[in-house]
Amino acid sequence: MPKMKTNAGAKKRFKLTGTGKIKRKHAFKSHILTKKTKKQKRNLTYFGTVDKTDEPNVKKLLAMK
Repeated sequence: MPKMKTNAGAKKRFKLTGTGKIKRKHAFKSHILTKKTKKQKRNLTYFGTVDKTDEPNVKKLLAMK
């Protein structure tokens, strides 16, 4: 059976943490920033983690399962 291919889009968007969780960036931080408050933009800067209900799908895209 051939090897599983990693999804190229997912490869660019997700990273694994040391504990095995999946890190992701927040949406809504690329354009139309003038109407957003400083606080909103600052909070979108930090990384979040993928919800545990979505983890199996993301792992499949990253060819981990």
